[in-house]
Amino acid sequence: MVRQQRTIRTPFSYEGTGLHTGKRVKIVFHPAPPYSGVVFRRVDLDPPVEIPAKVDAIQSGEIRRNTTLAAKGVVIHTVEHILAAASGLQIDNLRVDIDSDEPPEPRDGSCAPFVEALQKAGVENQGVPAKSLRIVSPVSYSKDGIELHALPYDGFKVSFTIEYSNPHIGIQYASFDVTPDLFVKQIAPARTFVLWSDVEMLKAQGLIKGGSLDNAIAVDEKGIVNDVPLRFKNEFVRHKILDLMGDLSLVGAPIEGHIISVRSGHQYNLKFAKLLAEQLRNQERNAAMSAEGFWDINVIQRIMPHRYPFLLVDRIISLEDKKRVVGIKNVTMNEQFFVGHFPGHPIMPAVLIIEAMAQVGGILLLTNVDRPEKYLVYFIGIDQAKFRKPVVPGDQIRFELEMISLRKRFCKMKGVAFVDGQVVAEAELFSSIVDR
Repeated sequence: MVRQQRTIRTPFSYEGTGLHTGKRVKIVFHPAPPYSGVVFRRVDLDPPVEIPAKVDAIQSGEIRRNTTLAAKGVVIHTVEHILAAASGLQIDNLRVDIDSDEPPEPRDGSCAPFVEALQKAGVENQGVPAKSLRIVSPVSYSKDGIELHALPYDGFKVSFTIEYSNPHIGIQYASFDVTPDLFVKQIAPARTFVLWSDVEMLKAQGLIKGGSLDNAIAVDEKGIVNDVPLRFKNEFVRHKILDLMGDLSLVGAPIEGHIISVRSGHQYNLKFAKLLAEQLRNQERNAAMSAEGFWDINVIQRIMPHRYPFLLVDRIISLEDKKRVVGIKNVTMNEQFFVGHFPGHPIMPAVLIIEAMAQVGGILLLTNVDRPEKYLVYFIGIDQAKFRKPVVPGDQIRFELEMISLRKRFCKMKGVAFVDGQVVAEAELFSSIVDR
């Protein structure tokens, strides 16, 4: 699950009423730079206080049927729907300015309004690799009959079971291979629900001051209190998946694995998120990417199918989505082709310089699609190829490629290869993406 980090293209605002506080509130979503993550910024304070959406900011103590974050003694409540929307759309970096201590509850109790607004603002790639938490061995948490598991899986899958004594909810199960498109259609529209018998208790606790039958589904012993139909037959468990995705986004990286939940809620989701965050920290000790955001050989091998002796790119040092890429090939005497090209006078074959150039361009092309590991780049043409100087052991080739045209799965790029700032080769390359 390799992809570029993403943010939104343009800022936008959203206004409404907090579900629990009942306060009128305005939030403004802003693009954010790579590696910043999702950050809430309390602009009603002087000076403003930033609260990162990470497990370290989870407020200790009682969980009030929502997810609360805190930093420097400042809190923000009920962030799970914003986090779910960002996670579901694979938005990694986002700044959310807020003028109160709780975001507005979406008008219908789902996160679909947030999703629609984020989509309208536009989601754009940022040219650096998104780190992910790859589940390589099972991680489990269980307590009081509640279970959460993370299993190895090629992709991101969520399976959830709920069990309520109320027969109109009862036992429900749902399982999804989650992609942005599926999330938008199948999970984001699922609405918050509450047992009617709990309403007075929640009010007595000072909660749901902004709650109504417009932004939540209420269920009593006779059935659904609202005069509206369910959006899905199993809408209740789908909303639980929505909440779980929001809570697990606090891990700090997209999860590559199969998450299984049985009867969990925010309290247990957040405990599990802390376990997974520790897994992420362990993974980062043997980081697949440098801190500078380079696409190193470990990431490249997850994108490209090539292997020794035909993987001819060592690192991507710069990538502008759909525009430009710069890659490095370190040429050593250990290259297999020097055995016969030529004994006593080693020179890198010109055709392999072009092949290495094409591989660098292939990374630019593949990072523009979801799940690039499922595709191949076919090299379908060369034009205007020129070779200026020989490349020998000890040289480092710097490839710079510009996208000239891109139509669906076909592209044309202009490539130039440099050694010590001098041009050694150049060509126009034609490629296409095919299913692996």
